[in-house]
Amino acid sequence: MEEFDALIASAHAVQSSESGRLSVGFCTSLSAGNLQTSLLEFKQRYPQIELATIERSRTRLAAALRNGVIDTLIVPGRPPLLDAKTLSLWGERVLVALPQDHALSSRETVNWIDLREQAVLLSHYDPGKEFEYLLISKLVSPEDRPKIERHDVSSGIIKSLISMGAGISLVLESDMGANFAGLTYRELRDGTGPSRFGFSVYWRGENENPALADFLQLVSERYPSPPLGR
Repeated sequence: MEEFDALIASAHAVQSSESGRLSVGFCTSLSAGNLQTSLLEFKQRYPQIELATIERSRTRLAAALRNGVIDTLIVPGRPPLLDAKTLSLWGERVLVALPQDHALSSRETVNWIDLREQAVLLSHYDPGKEFEYLLISKLVSPEDRPKIERHDVSSGIIKSLISMGAGISLVLESDMGANFAGLTYRELRDGTGPSRFGFSVYWRGENENPALADFLQLVSERYPSPPLGR
């Protein structure tokens, strides 16, 4: 409840703006990638609109969106709720984060099966569970799966553990923007090519915030949907 109260306070902190405001929730890295560039472009295009960014778990963000606490959320993977409007945005490759001296770091790409004898460190925070689902779908046989270690820490601490030689982990492309000494990133592939997570934006249809309409217009221009039949 304390975390949810803090989320509400964060979102309401900008409601007094007379020029408009927009609250955007997310649960992935903001250090680089399309999420960062989309928010930067929004600020450049609409400098008069106050932008609040809120990082919480997928579950809390979905509840906040449903209750009208935030205007929109952008998350990868499975939809957090079914009663919201949605628009598909971009995709990001899934990478493996390794210590620089790891045996797999000498390869240009890494196959999923190569993780079999590794210790994969995953955070309880999003999108840790999404990574676990993906790993299990790629390595169906339990004998082919690596040892999964779950930690109740942030992704930054997971990277620290990797640099200490405690194991490896799965990350998205945007995580590479956070410079972290001692780490190497390699693309994960199987017979179908690289693995990707699709990002989508969610919002409530009854939300009439003009700033939300401006934001949705911007992202629909940046990431247009493919024509039907393609």
